[in-house]
Amino acid sequence: MRYSHQRELILKEVLSRTDHPTAEQICTSLREVCPRLSLGTVYRDLNTLVEIGKVRRVSIPGEADRFDGELGVHQNLFCRKCRKVVSLPIQEDELRALATSCPDVKVENYFLTLFGLCSECAKQEN
Repeated sequence: MRYSHQRELILKEVLSRTDHPTAEQICTSLREVCPRLSLGTVYRDLNTLVEIGKVRRVSIPGEADRFDGELGVHQNLFCRKCRKVVSLPIQEDELRALATSCPDVKVENYFLTLFGLCSECAKQEN
């Protein structure tokens, strides 16, 4: 794959953030340093970065895809109130046991997204 300055900027932006940004948020943030950056370029480069394993895509039904630079073992929670995506440190052995307990299938990979309230929103509801 050819080197791309814009792809490198996009990768650094995703890796520097923990808020699971959308392509649009990344584009807006990078326009300060790269004013001619287009949203189409951001989408194409994010897709490439996902394909080569540099970032993870977090898909939430009815929402724009989010992108995650944290490649270590973790899962995510989508907060139904504030709409944030937060990382959750679910024990890998428990998750693997759940995935492999499905009969007659061979699970090769998995990403779990839980839906509910983040800690901040849960406190507000109490």
